[in-house]
Amino acid sequence: MDVRAGLGEQLSSGGGMSVLGKPSCATCPCDVAISNCGRLIYARLPWNGSIVVSHNNVLPNQHFRKGWQTRVKTWFDQPGAKKTRRVNRIKKAALIAPRPVDGLFRPAVRAPTVRYNLKMRAGRGFSLDELKAAGINRKEARTIGISVDHRRKNRSVEGLESNAARLAEYKSKLILFPRKLNRVKKADSDKATLATATQVTVSTVLPIVQDERHRFVAALLRALGEIK
Repeated sequence: MDVRAGLGEQLSSGGGMSVLGKPSCATCPCDVAISNCGRLIYARLPWNGSIVVSHNNVLPNQHFRKGWQTRVKTWFDQPGAKKTRRVNRIKKAALIAPRPVDGLFRPAVRAPTVRYNLKMRAGRGFSLDELKAAGINRKEARTIGISVDHRRKNRSVEGLESNAARLAEYKSKLILFPRKLNRVKKADSDKATLATATQVTVSTVLPIVQDERHRFVAALLRALGEIK
């Protein structure tokens, strides 16, 4: 059926034009707009139930009857799991005592990329140059709770000196227990020092302190955020 021919018949039979350019006939099921010259602008025919998809796309065939109730994941054991983790932490601390709870002692390194390089964080392990500057043997370091990363290289003198000072501070506070009580070695601590030893239960041994540049930039960003 020609839409324009149908419109001509409808308009000639008495159907007028509205202000928006649509036929004013109430019996016409179509929604058609024409211009004054009779040119068809758009035509919206009644929907016959078919799905129209443009180009080579997937038909919209969503179906939501998949029995989702049988696959819902719940975590009602969250309070019990929290208590279990706490009990396991206490057991582990008692098992490795008097060693620190946090594990091996780690260096202070800078985060990569320009965006985060002002921030200090814990690294994987001390480099061989840092251990040499602190006077610690690379094979002995793991036996006294110091992490070692033989792949890491020092790119600045500042980082080398800061981690060497960090190792020196750790070594000054270190208390070495003898492996056998009847065979005390030279590097082991005396009995009076061993009696005063307590387990370090904090999350980090010698926490990393941010430098002044990071503090200044953080304060500046906070001030700019408040101004905005």
